[in-house]
Amino acid sequence: MNRAFSPFVKSLFVTLLAVSAAASASEAAHGAAAKADPAKGAALYADGDAARGLPACVSCHGAAGNSTITVNPKLAGQHESYLYKQLVNFTTPERNQPVMTTFATMLSDAEKKDIAAYLAAQASKPGAAKNKDTVEIGKRIYRGGIAEKSIPACASCHGASGTGIPVQYPRLAGQHQDYTGAQLTLFRAGGRHNSPQMTTIANRMSDDEIKAVSDYIAGLK
Repeated sequence: MNRAFSPFVKSLFVTLLAVSAAASASEAAHGAAAKADPAKGAALYADGDAARGLPACVSCHGAAGNSTITVNPKLAGQHESYLYKQLVNFTTPERNQPVMTTFATMLSDAEKKDIAAYLAAQASKPGAAKNKDTVEIGKRIYRGGIAEKSIPACASCHGASGTGIPVQYPRLAGQHQDYTGAQLTLFRAGGRHNSPQMTTIANRMSDDEIKAVSDYIAGLK
Protein backbone atom coordinates (compact mmCIF):
# COMPACT_ATOMS: atom_id res chain seq x y z
CA MET A 1 0.00 0.00 0.00
CA ASN A 2 2.81 2.40 0.88
CA ARG A 3 4.55 1.52 -2.38
CA ALA A 4 1.36 2.15 -4.36
CA PHE A 5 1.00 5.66 -2.98
CA SER A 6 4.69 6.49 -3.03
CA PRO A 7 4.74 8.07 -6.53
CA PHE A 8 1.70 10.18 -5.68
CA VAL A 9 3.21 11.40 -2.42
CA LYS A 10 6.48 12.22 -4.16
CA SER A 11 4.64 14.11 -6.86
CA LEU A 12 2.64 16.08 -4.28
CA PHE A 13 5.81 16.91 -2.36
CA VAL A 14 7.54 18.18 -5.49
CA THR A 15 4.52 20.29 -6.39
CA LEU A 16 4.41 21.87 -2.93
CA LEU A 17 8.10 22.70 -3.13
CA ALA A 18 7.58 24.35 -6.52
CA VAL A 19 4.65 26.42 -5.26
CA SER A 20 6.62 27.48 -2.18
CA ALA A 21 9.62 28.49 -4.30
CA ALA A 22 7.39 30.48 -6.65
CA ALA A 23 5.75 32.27 -3.73
CA SER A 24 9.12 33.13 -2.22
CA ALA A 25 10.37 34.46 -5.56
CA SER A 26 7.23 36.55 -5.94
CA GLU A 27 7.63 38.01 -2.45
CA ALA A 28 11.28 38.81 -3.13
CA ALA A 29 10.43 40.49 -6.42
CA HIS A 30 7.67 42.49 -4.77
CA GLY A 31 10.00 43.58 -1.99
CA ALA A 32 12.63 44.67 -4.49
CA ALA A 33 10.06 46.60 -6.50
CA ALA A 34 8.75 48.34 -3.39
CA LYS A 35 12.17 49.50 -2.19
CA ALA A 36 12.44 53.29 -2.11
CA ASP A 37 14.92 55.11 -4.36
CA PRO A 38 16.38 58.18 -2.59
CA ALA A 39 18.02 59.38 -5.83
CA LYS A 40 14.66 59.61 -7.55
CA GLY A 41 13.28 61.30 -4.46
CA ALA A 42 16.09 63.86 -4.58
CA ALA A 43 15.31 64.70 -8.20
CA LEU A 44 11.61 65.18 -7.52
CA TYR A 45 12.36 67.21 -4.41
CA ALA A 46 14.78 69.52 -6.21
CA ASP A 47 13.14 69.80 -9.62
CA GLY A 48 9.52 68.66 -9.38
CA ASP A 49 7.94 67.45 -12.62
CA ALA A 50 7.01 70.21 -15.05
CA ALA A 51 5.16 67.81 -17.33
CA ARG A 52 2.63 67.17 -14.56
CA GLY A 53 2.67 70.67 -13.14
CA LEU A 54 4.30 69.35 -9.97
CA PRO A 55 6.48 72.04 -8.36
CA ALA A 56 9.79 71.37 -6.66
CA CYS A 57 9.41 70.63 -2.93
CA VAL A 58 12.54 72.70 -2.31
CA SER A 59 10.66 75.89 -3.10
CA CYS A 60 8.70 75.59 0.15
CA HIS A 61 10.74 73.22 2.31
CA GLY A 62 14.24 74.49 1.56
CA ALA A 63 17.46 72.91 0.40
CA ALA A 64 17.76 69.31 1.64
CA GLY A 65 14.58 69.73 3.67
CA ASN A 66 15.81 72.58 5.86
CA SER A 67 12.99 75.06 5.46
CA THR A 68 13.75 78.72 6.14
CA ILE A 69 10.05 79.64 5.97
CA THR A 70 8.81 79.25 9.55
CA VAL A 71 5.26 78.21 8.64
CA ASN A 72 6.62 75.36 6.50
CA PRO A 73 8.15 72.44 8.39
CA LYS A 74 11.73 71.32 8.34
CA LEU A 75 11.69 67.83 6.86
CA ALA A 76 15.38 66.90 6.91
CA GLY A 77 16.14 63.96 9.17
CA GLN A 78 12.50 63.14 9.75
CA HIS A 79 11.67 59.43 10.01
CA GLU A 80 11.10 57.92 6.59
CA SER A 81 7.98 56.02 7.68
CA TYR A 82 6.47 59.16 9.21
CA LEU A 83 7.09 61.27 6.11
CA TYR A 84 5.52 58.61 3.90
CA LYS A 85 2.50 58.36 6.21
CA GLN A 86 1.94 62.11 6.08
CA LEU A 87 2.09 62.19 2.29
CA VAL A 88 -0.52 59.43 2.21
CA ASN A 89 -2.64 61.18 4.86
CA PHE A 90 -2.69 64.35 2.77
CA THR A 91 -4.64 62.42 0.14
CA THR A 92 -7.35 61.50 2.65
CA PRO A 93 -9.76 63.44 4.90
CA GLU A 94 -7.39 62.73 7.81
CA ARG A 95 -5.14 65.61 6.88
CA ASN A 96 -6.62 67.92 4.31
CA GLN A 97 -4.41 70.90 3.50
CA PRO A 98 -5.04 72.82 0.24
CA VAL A 99 -1.44 72.96 -1.00
CA MET A 100 -0.09 69.63 0.22
CA THR A 101 -3.24 67.70 -0.62
CA THR A 102 -2.99 68.90 -4.22
CA PHE A 103 0.65 67.91 -4.61
CA ALA A 104 0.48 64.64 -2.63
CA THR A 105 -2.40 63.49 -4.81
CA MET A 106 -0.18 63.97 -7.88
CA LEU A 107 2.50 61.65 -6.50
CA SER A 108 2.45 57.90 -7.00
CA ASP A 109 2.91 55.66 -3.98
CA ALA A 110 6.46 54.88 -5.10
CA GLU A 111 7.27 58.59 -5.46
CA LYS A 112 6.00 59.26 -1.94
CA LYS A 113 8.38 56.58 -0.65
CA ASP A 114 11.27 57.93 -2.73
CA ILE A 115 10.88 61.47 -1.40
CA ALA A 116 10.53 60.21 2.17
CA ALA A 117 13.69 58.13 1.83
CA TYR A 118 15.64 61.09 0.47
CA LEU A 119 14.56 63.50 3.21
CA ALA A 120 15.16 60.99 6.00
CA ALA A 121 18.81 60.78 4.96
CA GLN A 122 19.40 64.56 5.11
CA ALA A 123 20.97 66.33 8.09
CA SER A 124 18.64 68.66 9.96
CA LYS A 125 19.94 72.11 10.81
CA PRO A 126 19.36 73.07 14.47
CA GLY A 127 16.91 75.71 15.57
CA ALA A 128 16.77 77.83 18.73
CA ALA A 129 14.29 78.86 21.39
CA LYS A 130 13.51 82.57 21.17
CA ASN A 131 11.45 83.51 24.21
CA LYS A 132 13.58 83.35 27.37
CA ASP A 133 10.55 84.27 29.50
CA THR A 134 8.66 81.07 28.63
CA VAL A 135 11.39 78.55 27.84
CA GLU A 136 11.29 77.08 31.36
CA ILE A 137 7.53 76.61 31.11
CA GLY A 138 7.98 74.88 27.76
CA LYS A 139 10.72 72.71 29.23
CA ARG A 140 8.48 71.61 32.12
CA ILE A 141 5.64 70.73 29.75
CA TYR A 142 7.90 68.86 27.36
CA ARG A 143 9.71 66.89 30.06
CA GLY A 144 7.02 66.45 32.68
CA GLY A 145 3.66 67.33 31.16
CA ILE A 146 0.94 69.04 33.20
CA ALA A 147 -0.40 66.56 35.75
CA GLU A 148 -3.43 68.59 36.82
CA LYS A 149 -4.64 68.74 33.20
CA SER A 150 -3.71 65.11 32.40
CA ILE A 151 -1.24 66.28 29.77
CA PRO A 152 1.58 63.74 29.43
CA ALA A 153 5.22 64.68 28.93
CA CYS A 154 6.00 65.21 25.25
CA ALA A 155 9.29 63.42 25.92
CA SER A 156 7.46 60.19 26.73
CA CYS A 157 6.67 59.74 23.03
CA HIS A 158 9.04 62.09 21.22
CA GLY A 159 12.15 61.42 23.31
CA ALA A 160 14.13 63.58 25.70
CA SER A 161 15.96 65.29 22.83
CA GLY A 162 13.03 65.30 20.39
CA THR A 163 14.32 62.56 18.11
CA GLY A 164 11.01 60.68 18.14
CA ILE A 165 10.45 56.97 17.54
CA PRO A 166 10.49 55.62 13.95
CA VAL A 167 7.07 54.56 12.62
CA GLN A 168 5.25 55.78 15.74
CA TYR A 169 6.26 59.34 16.62
CA PRO A 170 7.96 62.09 14.56
CA ARG A 171 11.20 63.88 15.21
CA LEU A 172 10.48 67.32 16.69
CA ALA A 173 13.94 68.67 17.54
CA GLY A 174 14.68 72.02 15.91
CA GLN A 175 11.28 72.39 14.28
CA HIS A 176 10.05 75.94 13.64
CA GLN A 177 7.99 77.42 16.47
CA ASP A 178 5.35 78.70 14.06
CA TYR A 179 4.85 75.31 12.46
CA THR A 180 4.69 73.31 15.69
CA GLY A 181 2.30 75.80 17.23
CA ALA A 182 0.07 75.77 14.16
CA GLN A 183 -0.14 71.96 14.15
CA LEU A 184 -1.04 71.79 17.85
CA THR A 185 -3.71 74.40 17.25
CA LEU A 186 -5.04 72.42 14.28
CA PHE A 187 -5.23 69.26 16.38
CA ARG A 188 -7.12 71.20 19.05
CA ALA A 189 -9.54 72.78 16.58
CA GLY A 190 -10.25 69.53 14.74
CA GLY A 191 -8.53 70.64 11.55
CA ARG A 192 -6.14 67.71 11.61
CA HIS A 193 -7.42 64.18 12.24
CA ASN A 194 -4.48 61.82 11.76
CA SER A 195 -3.42 61.41 15.40
CA PRO A 196 -6.12 60.77 18.02
CA GLN A 197 -3.50 61.02 20.77
CA MET A 198 -2.43 64.50 19.72
CA THR A 199 -6.03 65.66 19.35
CA THR A 200 -6.73 64.62 22.93
CA ILE A 201 -3.57 66.26 24.29
CA ALA A 202 -3.90 69.51 22.31
CA ASN A 203 -7.51 69.90 23.49
CA ARG A 204 -6.18 70.24 27.04
CA MET A 205 -3.60 72.92 26.20
CA SER A 206 -3.99 76.69 26.31
CA ASP A 207 -2.57 79.05 23.70
CA ASP A 208 0.22 80.08 26.07
CA GLU A 209 1.15 76.45 26.78
CA ILE A 210 1.25 75.67 23.07
CA LYS A 211 3.51 78.67 22.41
CA ALA A 212 5.84 77.82 25.28
CA VAL A 213 6.34 74.17 24.37
CA SER A 214 6.67 74.98 20.65
CA ASP A 215 9.44 77.43 21.43
CA TYR A 216 11.25 74.93 23.68
CA ILE A 217 11.03 72.24 20.97
CA ALA A 218 12.71 74.58 18.48
CA GLY A 219 15.82 74.60 20.64
CA LEU A 220 16.10 70.83 21.08
CA LYS A 221 19.12 69.20 19.44
